[in-house]
Amino acid sequence: MKLWGGRFKIKADEMAAKFTASISFDNRLSKYDCIGSIAHVKMLGKQKIIPSKDAAKIIVALKKILTKIKAGKFKIDLTCEDIHTNIEKEVIKYAGEAGKKMHTARSRNDQIALDEKLYLKAEIIGVISQLQKVIISLDKWGALHKGVVIPGFTHMQHAQPVKFEEYIGAYTEMLGRDIWRLTDAYKRVNIMPLGACALAGSSFPIDRKFVAKQLGFTMPTKNTIDSVSDRDHVIEFISDCAIISMHLSRISEEMVLWSTKEFAYVEISDAFTTGSSIMPQKKNPDIFEMIRGRTGRTYGGLVGILTIMKGLPLAYNSDMQEDKLHLFSVVDSVKESLSILEVLFNNITLKTGNIKKALIKDYSDAVEVANYLVKKGMNFKDAHTTTGKLVLFCEKQDKDFSDLSLQDFKVFSKLFEKDIFKALKVK
Repeated sequence: MKLWGGRFKIKADEMAAKFTASISFDNRLSKYDCIGSIAHVKMLGKQKIIPSKDAAKIIVALKKILTKIKAGKFKIDLTCEDIHTNIEKEVIKYAGEAGKKMHTARSRNDQIALDEKLYLKAEIIGVISQLQKVIISLDKWGALHKGVVIPGFTHMQHAQPVKFEEYIGAYTEMLGRDIWRLTDAYKRVNIMPLGACALAGSSFPIDRKFVAKQLGFTMPTKNTIDSVSDRDHVIEFISDCAIISMHLSRISEEMVLWSTKEFAYVEISDAFTTGSSIMPQKKNPDIFEMIRGRTGRTYGGLVGILTIMKGLPLAYNSDMQEDKLHLFSVVDSVKESLSILEVLFNNITLKTGNIKKALIKDYSDAVEVANYLVKKGMNFKDAHTTTGKLVLFCEKQDKDFSDLSLQDFKVFSKLFEKDIFKALKVK
């Protein structure tokens, strides 16, 4: 069954039909196709574009199909061209001839644009919810170790001591911005394209505002040509997901490093690690590595959709059919990563003893020594130089600042007094 074909004399070549079909992947939109069609048919009946009794039959059929879809009992017919054809075929089976009126005043071009936006609205809300759960998990981890001080890094070198909860807080800030971006993107997704038809609207007296309200959109789109050729919302969502993936990759990299023997800051539960097929001693942070690796999949989706759209003339082109493959892949990847991270942070032990050892003789409180001298009247440039020389002395003597006597300090500046040891208690 096809939604077109009247002007064709020859049946589509089997290879061509298989190549152009999208049912193998756009069936994921089946629920949204039904929801959008119910609102559309309600409008057709209200506007008397089709008889009210026919609209009622179609809606009953669509609701039956929707119930089956939600229960996982709807069988996808892979001989159909796409999900729209599949749903219409089932509607006709239930509603008879009335079902053939369902597609009145609509094109697959605006129908798929609607389905994708309905799908994206739900997925954005879902990803935001998962981001919030990961933030809560990180906050709990930070609060569990309130007061623990760890080395802060710049250039992968010990920089200054920081509180563990503040260190972890940097990642919750990142994820908070991700929520902010998705919340903003939702506004642009929440504009309804249905009614644009193929590209030039409809000569039927359709009520687009009614349909928009039925489906929870803020308003209908303004330009029909743009409505069917626009995939900015897909690009923007995948772009936001690429940034999320980058953030998840950074924290994963940190955990991979922290779990090494060289750092030994964390111990990941056996339940969330793997071993080696040849080396019995190995305990690998595979989940973090895989989250880090999945960033490539998300970046690939972004490059893919941008490449699809970059040279398309107005309006709809079948190239755009490929957008769903990238969109679905990115959605799955990001949601799976967030889902396992939420649990994973509850299964990591912070090895505070090793962290304390890492702070010994790391001179990460050198800034406090320099600041001490500035507070005593020295300019910062000289204070920086003086402290640098003090660090060099300590390294040669294999001593920490706390190992020095007041007399040792005074060799470098007469401004040092007993209260220098109080200043060094910042750790």
